[in-house]
Amino acid sequence: MAEGRVPTTSVSVIVAHDLLLAGHRYLDVRTPEEFSQGHACGAINVPYMKRGDSGMSKNPSFLEQVSSHFGEADKIIVGCQSGGRSLKATAELLDAGFTGVTDIAGGYAAWTQNGLPTQED
Repeated sequence: MAEGRVPTTSVSVIVAHDLLLAGHRYLDVRTPEEFSQGHACGAINVPYMKRGDSGMSKNPSFLEQVSSHFGEADKIIVGCQSGGRSLKATAELLDAGFTGVTDIAGGYAAWTQNGLPTQED
């Protein structure tokens, strides 16, 4: 962990769902293709990684795109497919000054395994 980095907090999908019901907003950092196949109800999609000719690479506009949907003090839960990208995205958001960001451990895979509500585009 980089010096000065804010520690990232991860919660289970059950806790994340409770946070969503309590007014937190869901940031889904998967690719648009993954997102369109199903996501948590009301989730906003801003991909952390983009698929290109040479495979996956970091979305260079990630922070800018997140800032167009969320304020730095908003309560945000961050999820991806299995937990890897969301952990990196959460750490980056915290480093950038977002204060109410929480990672979802297990991601969308765990969300669906627990039977939590989803929607498709």
